[in-house]
Amino acid sequence: MDIDTSPSTPRQRIIAALERRPLSGRVPHFELVFYLTMEAFGKVHPLHRDYRQWLQMEEGERQLHRQDMANLYIAAAERYEHSAIFVHPNPDTFDECARLIELIRRKTGERYFIMRHGDVTYGIPEGEALVPFCRRLKESPQSLKDEMEVELENQLRIADSYRKTGLLDGFALCSDYCSNQGPFLSPDQFGEFVTPYLTKLIRGYRQLGFYTIKHTDGNIMPILEQLIEANPHALHSLDPQAGVDIAEVKRRCGDRVCLIGNVNCGLLDAGSEGDVIASTRYALQHGMPGGGYIFSTSNCVYTGMPLAKYELMLDVWRKEGNYP
Repeated sequence: MDIDTSPSTPRQRIIAALERRPLSGRVPHFELVFYLTMEAFGKVHPLHRDYRQWLQMEEGERQLHRQDMANLYIAAAERYEHSAIFVHPNPDTFDECARLIELIRRKTGERYFIMRHGDVTYGIPEGEALVPFCRRLKESPQSLKDEMEVELENQLRIADSYRKTGLLDGFALCSDYCSNQGPFLSPDQFGEFVTPYLTKLIRGYRQLGFYTIKHTDGNIMPILEQLIEANPHALHSLDPQAGVDIAEVKRRCGDRVCLIGNVNCGLLDAGSEGDVIASTRYALQHGMPGGGYIFSTSNCVYTGMPLAKYELMLDVWRKEGNYP
C-alpha cells in the first residue's frame, strides 16, 4: 500500500487516518453500508436485489447489472463524500466481487479506498443456529476451534487471491460479538474462542498488505482490550446505544487504534434535529483530537432511516469536522 506524506485523495486520507497519521482539512468519512440508494438515486441497493433474477440473466444483462452496481457505489461516494467504498457483491462470489472492484477502479482510479467483508470469527449465532452452537461450546469445544482453523486458512487463501489482483485495499471484519448488554460470550470464553483467531486473521491480512477494520455493534467494553490486542487498524462502530462512549474509548486506546463511528443511529432514525446535531458534535469533538479518527454513524445508513437526518449529520460534519 502506498503512503503519501501529504494525502489529498479520499483514499490517501483514509489510509492516513487508519495509520493514525496527522491530517489537515476535513476528517475522512464513510459508511459501512449506505442502504438509502432508492431515496437518493432511485436505484435498489445491490444487497436488496433478487439473486434469482441473476440466475436467469444472460451475460449481456449481467454486464449491465455490474455496471449499474459500480455506478451506484460511486454515486454514493461522490454525493456523500465517502472516502471508502465497501463493496457488497451480489452474487457474493470471488469472481463477481473482483469484477465489480475492477469496474470501480476503472471508473475512479485510485481515488477511493475499496474494501469488502472478510470476517470468519464466531459472532452471535442467529436463529436456529443458537442452541447447537451453545451445545458445542459445552460438549465439543475443540471441534469449534478446529473448524475455525480451517475457516481461517480458507479465508486467507481467498485474501491472497485478492492481493494478486492488486485492486483491494482492505477488509471490514463484520462478525457481531455483542448485544447492548455486553458480549455474547463471556470475556474468558471470548479469549478462548474468538481472540486467538481474530488475531491470526488480522495478522494474515496485514502480512498480505491489507488494512483491517473490525466492526461489531453492542457493548464492547468488557472485551475492548482483547479487540485492541488483536491489532486491527480500526475499530467500528463504537455503539452509543449500548453505552459505548467514544471519549472513554479514545482515552483508553486512541493511541493504539483508529476509531470509527459513534453518531447515534437511533437518534438519526427517531430523534429530533437537535439530537442529531448534538450526537454528531460529540463524536467529532471526542474522536478527532490527535488524529486516528474516521467519521461515520454508529452502524450503517439503514433502510427506513430518514435521508434528511443523514444529510443533517453531514452538514454538521462539513462545518465542524475540520482539522486546522
